[in-house]
Amino acid sequence: MTAVLAGAPAWAQDGHLPEVEIQGPRDATIGSADSASEGAAEKESFQGRPKLRPGDIVEAVPGVVATQHSGDGKANQYFLRGFNLDHGTDFAVTVDGMPVNMPTHGHGQGFADLNFLIPDLVSGVRYRKGPYFADGGDFSLAGSASLDYVSALDAPFAEVMLGANNFRRLVAAGSRTVQDRTWLGAVELEGNNGPWNTPERLRKANLVLRYWQGSPVRGISITGMAYQSRWNSTDQIPERLVDSGELSRFGSLNTTDGGRTRRISLSGKWFDNSPEGQTQISAYAIDYRFDLFSDFTYFLNNPEQGDQFEQTDRRRVFGAQASHSRPNRIVGLDGTLSFGGQWRGDRITEVGLYNTVARERISTVRNDKVSQDLFSVYAQQLLNFSERWRGYVGLRGDMLRYEVNGREPIYGPLNSGSGHDSLASPKAGLAFTLTPAHELYLNAGVGFHSNDVRGATINVDPQSGLPADRVPALAKGRGAEIGWRFQPDESFTFTAALWQLRLNSELMYVGDAGSTEPGRASSRRGLEATMRWKVDSHWRLEADAALSRARLRGRAPEGEGNYVDNAVERVFAAGVTYTDGPLTTSLRLRYMGPRALDTLDTVRSRSTTLLNFGVRYAINKHLTLGLDVFNLAGRNGNDIEYFYASCTAGEVARGDCGGSIDGRHIHPMEPRSARVSARWTF
Repeated sequence: MTAVLAGAPAWAQDGHLPEVEIQGPRDATIGSADSASEGAAEKESFQGRPKLRPGDIVEAVPGVVATQHSGDGKANQYFLRGFNLDHGTDFAVTVDGMPVNMPTHGHGQGFADLNFLIPDLVSGVRYRKGPYFADGGDFSLAGSASLDYVSALDAPFAEVMLGANNFRRLVAAGSRTVQDRTWLGAVELEGNNGPWNTPERLRKANLVLRYWQGSPVRGISITGMAYQSRWNSTDQIPERLVDSGELSRFGSLNTTDGGRTRRISLSGKWFDNSPEGQTQISAYAIDYRFDLFSDFTYFLNNPEQGDQFEQTDRRRVFGAQASHSRPNRIVGLDGTLSFGGQWRGDRITEVGLYNTVARERISTVRNDKVSQDLFSVYAQQLLNFSERWRGYVGLRGDMLRYEVNGREPIYGPLNSGSGHDSLASPKAGLAFTLTPAHELYLNAGVGFHSNDVRGATINVDPQSGLPADRVPALAKGRGAEIGWRFQPDESFTFTAALWQLRLNSELMYVGDAGSTEPGRASSRRGLEATMRWKVDSHWRLEADAALSRARLRGRAPEGEGNYVDNAVERVFAAGVTYTDGPLTTSLRLRYMGPRALDTLDTVRSRSTTLLNFGVRYAINKHLTLGLDVFNLAGRNGNDIEYFYASCTAGEVARGDCGGSIDGRHIHPMEPRSARVSARWTF
């Protein structure tokens, strides 16, 4: 038996108060949902899907695409609602209530590395899109995903998975319940070389230990997690070399690229659910280390020694949050009042950027010690105006305090400083039940993402020594959405949403350069549709479609256009699952259309289509065998494409560079591969 609490008050069901779910969260329903673009992917929906990497689980969120442009120890590349989200900016992810995104990160703002996740333990994926809810904070402008872990297992199990390219994975987990107390433990070991000419040599270990005590009404949980990984990576390569035959699609221009990371956490949660109200208090502490060696331009900037660089991050993260919701009455109307507070403190002892050769440092670009605290409070009032009309208003306040101490001797003192920034974010929504099967929604709100605070104190570009523009620590965005939900019965749901999101600026700190890139204001709009259909006891069908348009606002500078480069424009996904007794099969299709690679739209990426297949067969009550086939159609697509200038060692030697060569750079998606598994349930 698995007992999982509903999350923040906005996830409430009937009466808009949280319920306790035994097997994970249910999808949003008519009469309980507050927008068309919120919901929950049930366990049966995503656990049966083949997953090439742990981060693929976020594709359970309609419209989200997760790819990879480097080694499997690095965070995924995410796409959603007209954003190339890089590694997590504007897409907030939590696991068991702990934030995954890292602000002021050594590689990229909002870095959301999900490789510490053990997918077998996930009981549900809750999601919301847009800045419409008061409890949604930093990085949630485009959307958010909350991944819940189980508190108990039906039975202990051990699984071995083997696959192409020396892939091997061992996972074992079990739980024991005595009266109202449950202990759960899980361990995962994984290795993989991948299809790359330079073997990836991924070495990963995960450990989870959890204690739960109480009942669905009141209880406490304590969870410890530990993860470490090291790998070699093959970054994107110039497509011109692949076209000429000089380099394999799976080749590398620097065989010493790679990284290592570690994440250790301890979290606790206390909850109390009663007819008078629901209260939840939680806290967490995270110890995190990260080192990454990358080389994207090869010999462009340093023709003699090469352009490899190292990015480091050493931090401890502390946080606490409390929420309470209660039924109330205002001017004779029934409603629900929800309010809460949050604090997150990042103590970063080193966030650095270094020039390297074969992982040996040759110079320092930046080396900073950073401290930042984000304090947040929010309140949201929902009212039922009639049996068919309901609505809510909310207000969120956030204040960020930060201090940057530069330790690089030349420019470090000039780029040091401290400061604060604050933002008030109003929210509102309205729902109208047209018929018992149709519901309409209108939502609007203000949200934000934080910028790397080094960009808020910078004075001098550490690469060029020229003056640099500062950026605000908090960047505001405004969003609105009109939605429709059709739900004739529990077996079928169709939703559609027409949305818009406007950002004051595309500002971000560029970890690869150690400086800030001030951007122009932008506007995005799009249309999304999702369908979930349990045809009968055997068949389950799913389909998602997302269209979006992203443009920079205002007059374009000379030589530039108004396209937002790498902004996803079209995404389609569909899946079918068939279950019959001991047999479960799953077929999943994902399509991502072409997108502009520069602001003038003169260069566009190619589309990618990915088809994955999985089957599981229970030989008996103890043994289950499985087969996963990835990229079943054998397509030669790319996980990511960029357009920028670079120069290789061979081009330097031949005198072909002429300063630089602009071109498309690609990281191919993995070719067709298979993995077999055997799970023993005790």
